[in-house]
Amino acid sequence: MGELRRYGKQPFGVVVVHGGPGACGEMRPVAEQLEGDWGVLEPIQNADSLEGQVEELKTALENHGNSPITLIGFSWGAWLSLIVTSRFPAIVKKLILVGSGPFEQKYAEKIEDIRLSRLNDKEKVEFESIARFLNDSASEDKSRTLARLGELALKTDTYEAIEDKVEKIDFRVDIFQSVWSEAAKMRRSGELLRLAQNIHCPVVAIHGDYDPHPWQGVKKLLSCNVKNFRFILLKNCGHKPWIERRAREEFYAILQNELI
Repeated sequence: MGELRRYGKQPFGVVVVHGGPGACGEMRPVAEQLEGDWGVLEPIQNADSLEGQVEELKTALENHGNSPITLIGFSWGAWLSLIVTSRFPAIVKKLILVGSGPFEQKYAEKIEDIRLSRLNDKEKVEFESIARFLNDSASEDKSRTLARLGELALKTDTYEAIEDKVEKIDFRVDIFQSVWSEAAKMRRSGELLRLAQNIHCPVVAIHGDYDPHPWQGVKKLLSCNVKNFRFILLKNCGHKPWIERRAREEFYAILQNELI
């Protein structure tokens, strides 16, 4: 199992799951915000396969959490949390999805166009060039390029960032490349949505209206496939609500209410 960070005191009934795959530690600010009221675990997913990440998260929940757990999954972590909840329902009492990727390919195809529309001509060329570079498995040192992509993504994915809330994270490109191909295949085949149909605990999706991941691809599809589902749309909010000037307080108020 990968690294496991603990916040607050036992019992650890809340688990935050980072995105990426490979965006290690990006949920730390959320865990720190909640630790005054809740015991929070932040697993760092190091496995380089989808099934490996499922097993890592399941092991963390079973061995260190106060079951049943409330899972808060962000972006890719929302999908991973949904998969684990579907397969091991006894260990999860509520699932909170933040900035989830859409659950159908036709919505996913809009993401790049939305991002590019928010860049100037020079940035568009750079963004597309970086994407090709990162997809080239022969490319070795990607750290500088990845850092620049992060700067561009901050512009495309954020409505109005609070500067001191934007943190650099230890992004693992190797994990992203190996896990994401499997995850994307699950979406294309419809398997991801079929897994959602097996979930019976309450599911809450929180999504920013400015998030380039179309919220319709979460709300519409989960409303039809999850029995106990609610959707909350945050105004003037991008992909990461906790760094958004106009949505941060509302986001944390929602989380606190959902954790009661």
